[in-house]
Amino acid sequence: MRAALPSLALALLCLLRAGAEVPVQPDFDTEKFAGTWHVTATASNCSIFLKMKDGMKSSIMTISFTPEGDLAIKLDWPMLDKCQRFELLFQQSGQAGHYMGMCGQGAQEKRDLFVMETDYSHYAIVHEAHHSEMETSTALQLLTREQDVSPQLLLKFTELIPTMGLTEDMLAVLPKSGEC
Repeated sequence: MRAALPSLALALLCLLRAGAEVPVQPDFDTEKFAGTWHVTATASNCSIFLKMKDGMKSSIMTISFTPEGDLAIKLDWPMLDKCQRFELLFQQSGQAGHYMGMCGQGAQEKRDLFVMETDYSHYAIVHEAHHSEMETSTALQLLTREQDVSPQLLLKFTELIPTMGLTEDMLAVLPKSGEC
């Protein structure tokens, strides 16, 4: 189990990549976006994610914003026998809906998060990007307020996958988890 934790942390970090122009939600509203979201589907070209995706389950993401406007994420990820919590902080980029973070030793890794689309009450599609010396990767995540995802919403999400340079074999529709 302990050996899986570093791999999971790397997989989560791999879900991110510095990238090209990504559209963001027009008139992004942080107050409406804050709160609890379920990660119900993810598509990524991260090599660690691709190795682990078949065993992953839906996780819970709690999003808040600091008084300075930075994006704070608490991610509760179900493991074999417990929940693992990851905390991430992204700074404002100057564009509403786009946030940036640095991580790794000496902050050698750049991360970007783009809220591409949301209706605030049911779903959000988030593009995450990660660039490090080891790997550059891209991910799309489908977030929902409830753990269930409608077939129509899943179809909408899968249609976006190729527009971000990803393929459907990189998709994981994450089964429900009542563990976290």
